[in-house]
Amino acid sequence: MTESRLSSPHDHVFLGRDHARNERRTWIVIALTTAMMVAEIVAGTAFGSMALVADGWHMSTHAAAMLITALAYVYARRNARNPRFTFGTGKLGDLAGFASAIVLALVALFIAWESALRLWSPVSIDFHQAIAVAALGLAVNLVCAWLLGGDHHHGHGGHSHHSHGHDGRHHDHTHGHDHDHAGHDHPSQAARQTDNNLRGAYLHVLADALTSVLAIAALVLGSLYGWLWLDPAIGIVGALVIARWSFGLLRDSGAVLLDYVPAGEDLPDEIRHAVEDGDVRITDLHVWQLGPGHHGAIVALTAASPKPPAFYRAQLAHIAELSHVTIEVEAAEPAAA
Repeated sequence: MTESRLSSPHDHVFLGRDHARNERRTWIVIALTTAMMVAEIVAGTAFGSMALVADGWHMSTHAAAMLITALAYVYARRNARNPRFTFGTGKLGDLAGFASAIVLALVALFIAWESALRLWSPVSIDFHQAIAVAALGLAVNLVCAWLLGGDHHHGHGGHSHHSHGHDGRHHDHTHGHDHDHAGHDHPSQAARQTDNNLRGAYLHVLADALTSVLAIAALVLGSLYGWLWLDPAIGIVGALVIARWSFGLLRDSGAVLLDYVPAGEDLPDEIRHAVEDGDVRITDLHVWQLGPGHHGAIVALTAASPKPPAFYRAQLAHIAELSHVTIEVEAAEPAAA
């Protein structure tokens, strides 16, 4: 007996639940950063302060980097129902996060290079003015970090399945209802919901805040004890920390782009546990991320007494992160006598 089903037309919108909120907050952060940048450059030029001018141009690099985040949100939203994106635009944020990680790495290299040059050839520092600039920049960065850092493991946009059939086997590829399981996330589920696009913007703000904190500490100590070397030395430490953040974001966003299943990911095990029993065996299983909080799965199974694909689909209904499931059912070959 064979059965073939073809679903009604459906979309493939796999954006994170907080996509609109994150997009809006990113634009606010860009506006704050740009306003601070312009104020510092104008004030520095008017009052002859190179420290203000330099910090203003430094903030411009972070505003440009965060523009990657904002434009990725806009593009993903506008093309969410574009049929040319076979599985939607949910992974565009991971691509933007990967790009942000590269920019972060370049920032770390630049800071390390500048710090090394100043260690080699120390320059005089106007401590009071530099401390004031660093404190002002820190205040803006803390506001921006608060806007972006609320929750990087936030929400899944529901649980939906789609259905198709072909080639004489039982298939079900289902799409339907939304479930909200907020408050029941465990660590691996939280990792599945990470918005790497927002994380990239947050790390840029955090990197700027870190450099401000380290600069204030170095400048205060330098003003007290005359340690000109401390400012560039701490700059190198900050560069190493930022480089480590960059590597983590590169690793995690790159893994999503390559459909890599992390070692701690238990979603495949959840699927096996839900479906397999003495009569049913999964012969082929593919799981990949479609967007923050959304995963796709192809489940091929054999059963001694095959049931309709809808039966096995119902066994997966409690897994909220599965947003796009294809099930293939075949009769198990009788055991040899």
